[in-house]
Amino acid sequence: MLRRISRRAIAAMALPLAVTLASAGGAAATAAPRVQATATIQNDVFWKDTAGNPIYSQGGGVLKVGSTYYWYGVKYGGAVSYYNNPAGGKNSNTSFNAITIYSSTDLANWKFEGNAMTTADVNGGWIGRVGVSRNPTTGKYVLVSQLDSGLVFATSSTPNGHFAKAGTQSSITNVSTGMSGDQSIFTDDDGRAYVIFSNKSGRSHLYVSPLRTSDFLHVEAAKNIYNSSSGGREGNIMFKNAGTYYFCSSDLHGWNASHTYCITSKNIMGPYSSEFVMQGTDADFSHVTQTGLAFSVTGSAGSFVMFGGDRWSDFAGNGLGYNDWVPVTFNGTTPVFHSLNQWNVDAAAGTWSVGSANNYVLNPSAEADRVAQSNLAGWTTVGGAVNSNKLGGHTGRWAIAQSSSSAYSASRYQNISVPNGTYALSAWVKSSGGQRKATVFARNFGASELSSSINRSISGWTKVTIAGITVTDGSIQVGVQSDANAGNWVNVDDFSLVKTG
Repeated sequence: MLRRISRRAIAAMALPLAVTLASAGGAAATAAPRVQATATIQNDVFWKDTAGNPIYSQGGGVLKVGSTYYWYGVKYGGAVSYYNNPAGGKNSNTSFNAITIYSSTDLANWKFEGNAMTTADVNGGWIGRVGVSRNPTTGKYVLVSQLDSGLVFATSSTPNGHFAKAGTQSSITNVSTGMSGDQSIFTDDDGRAYVIFSNKSGRSHLYVSPLRTSDFLHVEAAKNIYNSSSGGREGNIMFKNAGTYYFCSSDLHGWNASHTYCITSKNIMGPYSSEFVMQGTDADFSHVTQTGLAFSVTGSAGSFVMFGGDRWSDFAGNGLGYNDWVPVTFNGTTPVFHSLNQWNVDAAAGTWSVGSANNYVLNPSAEADRVAQSNLAGWTTVGGAVNSNKLGGHTGRWAIAQSSSSAYSASRYQNISVPNGTYALSAWVKSSGGQRKATVFARNFGASELSSSINRSISGWTKVTIAGITVTDGSIQVGVQSDANAGNWVNVDDFSLVKTG
């Protein structure tokens, strides 16, 4: 069995890939943001562009042109509403505003280039799952997107220009339902481009379809490369490593967080392997995201795959932020997902490292499971159903809860491998008070247990912090426990374990 690699390895992890990102030719029409040797990616927040404005880019893709990455995605009306009032919860406003374009040379600082298309360019309702590739024959940049029950194509002479509508398509040959469900665009090393998708209804059939070689303005006959026997698949993406194609998807959860499922092949048209869950996506359901996009980052010193997770907070309510990106490396042929709250990237070198302010707790705000659960992803429970998650978190929809109509003793905890050093543990809490004992705690780190007592009445969300936790044996257990009377309860949300020294 392959050795499991910790997602918390503090050393820079940049395993070489034998594949380089298929870069489109041509120069950017305007200057890209200044490149920094090392930049920091902060997840679990709303991202802003270099002008300080919110980034609105969902269901999109990234294309590299020279040393500049261009990111295309959709701005929805509901995204703006949720950004302005996250406490208002999820909404169903899928109204189309624009297909946006952002550019970056360091993968952390993104400049808004403008709108590729707006409502004036596209007549329709649902627009989504956008991808762009450069056609080697025409030299045009070709945008492909879902448009209601079909596809729309648009072209531009530059990667950051206005894209003019160039055609539509209402069906794809050999697809069981005639059209794609969730899709993305994959550009191979040889410049050929493919649509990676599942069928529109049911989504249990997975397909690869080439774009027409001459101009990329038509999706050719599809190859059914896999059929899922355990439910539909959506959020379909593809990346390549050492000559192997990885077709990855999420559960059919409707914008919610999911494990990441993959199949592999040495030939893009198959045959493909049996399905497996990507290592590192179990404990927090792919960092509380759905598969959104993927691309290779190859530099002078190494290479990794960038996994762009879509966190559809506006439509699912699962935490803050819309875009959570993490590195994927390889243990042999096994892809390893590194669930990170903060990390550093050197795009030119193709390397990365864990950020100094990374939160090492997985599923820290009980959002991964999407629904009421006694056993939460990433957490171990003692006390059975006394432990649950409760609607109405400090952020997002859910919070960890302990309660019972009878006297009880319960705990929920997480064992975490971390680099030795000094840490601070914090959490946001509410409490009925009256418990014999109720604490947020840190233990098994090489010294006596440290805790913060919460067995008092705390009616509003209040932050508690345990500072100066000196880890000497590379691991720590953090959690919440109660020794309570009938009717006592605690709610805990947004755990954070950060290295301070």
